[in-house]
Amino acid sequence: MYLSAQQKQEIFGKYGKSNTDTGSAESQIALFSFRINHLTEHLKSNKKDYSTERALKTLVGKRRQLLDYLKDIEIERYRTIIKELGIRK
Repeated sequence: MYLSAQQKQEIFGKYGKSNTDTGSAESQIALFSFRINHLTEHLKSNKKDYSTERALKTLVGKRRQLLDYLKDIEIERYRTIIKELGIRK
């Protein structure tokens, strides 16, 4: 698999509160962003892989929902995660 448990712990440690913090919005957004980047690279070489394209659209929608939620509850956390990940709206 392209994402090992070690890589997930690094992502959660960097963007979450700890290595085992899988529930915070920031850690989930960071994980979705990693997966989105991976699928985007896959689709560049496999243009007719429509199931992967659908999965990518689903992930982008989930990340957008989490970002909207974070923006509503605490705008500073939203701005921080946007800046760290380089996401543009």
